[in-house]
Amino acid sequence: MLIRGTAKKNIKTKALITHLTSNDIAVINHKDIDGVAARQFVDKKIKAVINATTSISGKYPNRGPRILSNAGVPIIDNVGQDIFDKISNYDSLEINDKYLSVNGKSLCEITYLTKDDIESKMDKAASNLWNILDSFIENTLDYAKKEKELIISPVKLPKSSINMKGRHVLVVIRGEGYREDLRAIRTYIDEVNPIMIGVDGGANALLDFGYRPDIIIGDMDSVSDISLMNCKEIIVHAYPNGNCPGMKRIESLGLKAVKFPFIGTSEDAALVLAYEQNAELIVTVGSHTNMIDFLEKGRPGMASTMLIQMKVGHKVVDAKGVSELYKNRIKPGYIAAVFAAALFPLTVVAKNSPLIKEIYKLISLRLRILLGL
Repeated sequence: MLIRGTAKKNIKTKALITHLTSNDIAVINHKDIDGVAARQFVDKKIKAVINATTSISGKYPNRGPRILSNAGVPIIDNVGQDIFDKISNYDSLEINDKYLSVNGKSLCEITYLTKDDIESKMDKAASNLWNILDSFIENTLDYAKKEKELIISPVKLPKSSINMKGRHVLVVIRGEGYREDLRAIRTYIDEVNPIMIGVDGGANALLDFGYRPDIIIGDMDSVSDISLMNCKEIIVHAYPNGNCPGMKRIESLGLKAVKFPFIGTSEDAALVLAYEQNAELIVTVGSHTNMIDFLEKGRPGMASTMLIQMKVGHKVVDAKGVSELYKNRIKPGYIAAVFAAALFPLTVVAKNSPLIKEIYKLISLRLRILLGL
């Protein structure tokens, strides 16, 4: 195996993804590669992934390595921090069966993460899942006690020029299957015209599908500059104490934004924003709803999300998995039924057409002659 490509590198994988092209090799430092990042690597058609650390540790069944492997994207695993530091953006990389070369010079020996390695570590992770689940639940409940004001206390909302009262609101999050589910509900979007909120990188998906986000909300670490410049309103998610690192990026682009200090995740903040503005219905795409989703995001619990769902849940419809409903192939019986339905009006027309009647008679006569009847 010989792979040549250009190095694209970033300590934050989600920040790297927007800069990748099909000629690139992604150089990351990402322990336990998550499913969302892996799918985006596949979408970008990159040539390989070089990871400074372990792509699957076996701690929990992270989905990324299997997705990459099934798509034929080679993973050069656990090269170490020193090698990661020696590779720079736009370096020319060459990978063979044993070595990694940078700008024509051999740098180090390498180890590929094989399918057998992945399945072995996934089996180990599955056996450890109950221990992780126990810890996850305990952590969630501990933090839920501390964060219960999310439900009890009124939320001080940021100023917004967009009125959501009585409207449907679509909240797009960069979560598992978000692109597929967004594609599956396009008819709903086109017919209902909901207010569209992109949560960080979720705004990129809206733009990719030809929609202009009404609001982008988040800490601004994975949304593209193009999305920020094309949305109607920007709300930067800040820490409860008002500290707002994401605002620096907005200011550097010469854009305006408002802060939203909030204890939960950016996804939680988007839901609360729509709920408190009296949206009629909130539709979520790519939401984080289970333990694996949160572990892949590096969160050991989901207290804020659990509390927010208790508060706003009666107004929320989650589109997660909608695309799976449409994956079944059309059965032959369905095709026959459609054909019969289409044939019926043609038959009615034919029986009432003098010309068609004469053609039927000629065909019938010819058959009788041929058959000697």
